Amino acid sequence: MKQALSNDILLAQMQEMGIDDISRTTIRQCSMLGAALEERAGEKFSHLEFGVPGIPACRIGIEAQKKALDEGIPSIYPSVQGIPELKRNAARFVKAFIDVDINPKGIVPTVGSMQGSMTSILECSQLQPGKDTILYICPGFSAHGRQPDILGIKNVTFDIYEYRAEKLRDKLESYFKQGNIAAVLYSNPNNPAWICLTEEELQIIGELATKYDVIVLEDMAYLCMDFRKDMSVPFQPPFQSTVAHYTDNYVMLLSASKIFSYAGERIAMVCISDKLYSREYPALKKKWGIGGFGDNFILNYLYVNTSGAGHSAQYAFSAMMEAAVEGRYDFVKELRNYGLRAHRSRQIFEDNGFHLVYDKDMEQTISDGFFYTVGYKDLGNRELLAALLRCGVIAIPLNTTGSGQSGIRVCVSRLLDDRDFELLDQHLKLFVKLVSE
Repeated sequence: MKQALSNDILLAQMQEMGIDDISRTTIRQCSMLGAALEERAGEKFSHLEFGVPGIPACRIGIEAQKKALDEGIPSIYPSVQGIPELKRNAARFVKAFIDVDINPKGIVPTVGSMQGSMTSILECSQLQPGKDTILYICPGFSAHGRQPDILGIKNVTFDIYEYRAEKLRDKLESYFKQGNIAAVLYSNPNNPAWICLTEEELQIIGELATKYDVIVLEDMAYLCMDFRKDMSVPFQPPFQSTVAHYTDNYVMLLSASKIFSYAGERIAMVCISDKLYSREYPALKKKWGIGGFGDNFILNYLYVNTSGAGHSAQYAFSAMMEAAVEGRYDFVKELRNYGLRAHRSRQIFEDNGFHLVYDKDMEQTISDGFFYTVGYKDLGNRELLAALLRCGVIAIPLNTTGSGQSGIRVCVSRLLDDRDFELLDQHLKLFVKLVSE
């Protein structure tokens, strides 16, 4: 682009799409707005908004799924509990890369982690009278925050920006001690900030979860993607950090979407701790006739939702995890491409005057990975996003992720070649010129 789109063009497109406040758009709204502006400009934009895989899907999964299809699986309803192979291989996978022992019966496939989180918060909100609120440690995946609103469940949030290390204990306890928090949800590594909770912070969360009887919902969509340490060797440290080492009150969410670039088949799994799976809740028994957390998750909440995850996709997920555990497929090696893209694009942003917003894990600079966050001087979310869109950059503002900071989330998955990085630099130089006028 030789010149920025006019503000009139942006406003006209927003009006046409029914968008009143650009800083409150959903990810898909923002993407649709950017695509419409891209068409008007007649030139390619830099797409940083969607967290879609930018690496080809794992062939091992594809071949396993094709084999299952050829053998007639599509005509057979899957067990809502999950196929036995998936449950066994998933338990081995969790042990190999997270160093957690879990009974296969507590591992249940879901239609993406989105279904896993939505079903989990629904059940957690009905476990005990008075515990009716979900706490989100933000920033976070914006769709997670919308789930309780859609379900009519109370929820509260706080931005972790100023509450790292021991400060996290006081902040969490200020919520937990009120007695109404049923569950707490966060992602680690974090979407969008890419901060990684330390062992100290995970221990704090685990200890408080046990003390106040709160369920921890741990989203591991980006498993083993803290590339500051090598977690690629199964059954050997270092492992993916987890709250599961510090409490039995946990549900881990693992997805094939980013780990194996298998997003299109919407296949994931929830991993319910052994003690939580078998724990009996009188409120569940009274409401549903089944008191166990795990049995209710499967037979009531999950069954009436989708009756199980796609049958052939379960075979794909199972085969990919089996190959990873046996050392036949190094999924972490594939994922390191994202780190290289993040490093290169971060340099381009910094060369054009941008700064990292969430920049540290305590004293350590955040890892290069799938996401990161940047801001520009003192520009607010609305002004920053509007100017970037006019200059050919599509991203989402941080306020939509529950953050109290000004900036945007950058996803590197669609920065595929030299031309994409060159375009990003051109667009950012145009942005700097626009905001300096």
